[in-house]
Amino acid sequence: MTVKTLGIAIFGIDGVLVEVEVGRQDGLPGIDIAGLPATTVKEARHRVRSALRAGGYEWPPERLVVNFAPADLPKQGTALDLPLAMALLVLFGVVAPGEVAGTAFFGELALDGAVRPVPGAVSAALAVRQAGLARLVVAPEVASEAAAIPGIEVLAPRSLVELVELLQGRVEARAVVPAVEGRSGVRAIDLQTIRGQAQAKRALEIAAAGRHNLLFIGPPGCGKTLLARALPGILPPLTLDESLEVTRIHSVSGLTGRGTGLIGTPPFRAPHPTASEAALVGGGSPPLPGEVSLAHRGVLFLDEAAEFRRSSLDALRSPIEDRVVTIARSRRSVTFPSSVMVVLATNPCACGHWGDVRKACRCTPAQVRLYQQRLSGPLLDRVDLHVELVAVAHDALSGDVGGASSAEVQARVMAARVRQIERHADLGGAVANADLDLDAVGRHARLGAAETRFLARAGEALGISARAWQRVIRVARTIADLAGDGAITTAHLAEALAFRRWSGADGGAGAAA
Repeated sequence: MTVKTLGIAIFGIDGVLVEVEVGRQDGLPGIDIAGLPATTVKEARHRVRSALRAGGYEWPPERLVVNFAPADLPKQGTALDLPLAMALLVLFGVVAPGEVAGTAFFGELALDGAVRPVPGAVSAALAVRQAGLARLVVAPEVASEAAAIPGIEVLAPRSLVELVELLQGRVEARAVVPAVEGRSGVRAIDLQTIRGQAQAKRALEIAAAGRHNLLFIGPPGCGKTLLARALPGILPPLTLDESLEVTRIHSVSGLTGRGTGLIGTPPFRAPHPTASEAALVGGGSPPLPGEVSLAHRGVLFLDEAAEFRRSSLDALRSPIEDRVVTIARSRRSVTFPSSVMVVLATNPCACGHWGDVRKACRCTPAQVRLYQQRLSGPLLDRVDLHVELVAVAHDALSGDVGGASSAEVQARVMAARVRQIERHADLGGAVANADLDLDAVGRHARLGAAETRFLARAGEALGISARAWQRVIRVARTIADLAGDGAITTAHLAEALAFRRWSGADGGAGAAA
């Protein structure tokens, strides 16, 4: 006799249904496991056997065989403990086959029979719904995550014994309520509390409205980090679909808080300059998302960007452009989403005072050029807004705060986003200006004859690339949206071009060249 239950394996950020088959065979008492199990999966026989005995269920003295199908999918982690235990209980006659029909199990078992959470509850729930199953069993700590997926029943037993009683109808299931969390990973700073830096604040508003990438360059203490950490406070909250995307990524990485539910605000990730290439773009075995994917639908802030390894920064070029990261393995390839706003902050030189009128720079011209060249031209070409900051005057620091608050700026940003969503309805989804491809730019950000001539002359003078040309148009479209204008004018283009004129140590027209 062979019995089957359903479990879920996580590959990348996707949940894959796994059939857990258990049967008897000839031989000495024991258990054999097949189906490409990793060490953690092979060790499930020890956890499950102890959990069954802790619950008072007898383990018969016979030879058992377990197969995890599909057999060509590598099985990792401890999420298959629960479906294996339930398959054994069906085989032993404790649970009837009909009581586990239409149910998927996703959880680890402690030696005392307690059900423990495992990463990826949202992905597991999505896999259950796509397969047309009725129920998902998870640990109580991640039940609110799973319950956010409509159309399935979520059971959250504390122990294996309680699960058996639930399936047999001897106890009533506790209600599981999906929760939405308002966490962004950082406490946002109100723009109104930041003195000076009006141009930088304007750049933040444009970046937030169109989801554009941004570069701050200036001496130490001029407010680069402070401005970047104010960005989450002016971004619109995530939609339900976006919240599910973000929570899936954080859930499979084990970063969601237990019992917190979905992530409702854009994430803010600020990796240290010592972060490796794999930490930034993803990798490992099994492959896990990197910082660029953990910041999906939010902000990836690279403070002291020039101190990152050149290879690590250049590895971000494709994810920034393509909005996805693909990690190839011998058996399968894994794709992680990476639709992020990248904010770079850097000093202009090693000492930080090149071009600073208040303090002399100690670096030679060659040292300045070498330092600035740590940020490659192709990387900076993908950054839409370049802002040179100077130190704020002391009288401004001691004066009253002024300017718009983050709430006021957020309202303008959300109004601009609504205009983009309505205009880009034919593209499907909430597509921001920074996400427009070449065809969409031609249809939704078309320039008039005078504007085209103006941009051509300016582009020739500044030496901007073809990629930068398109990015200038996208930024100008965002500026027009903030102003409530239907068409892009030369004034919008001029402001967009003004944010691509960082001259650098070599006197060139930018980082855009």
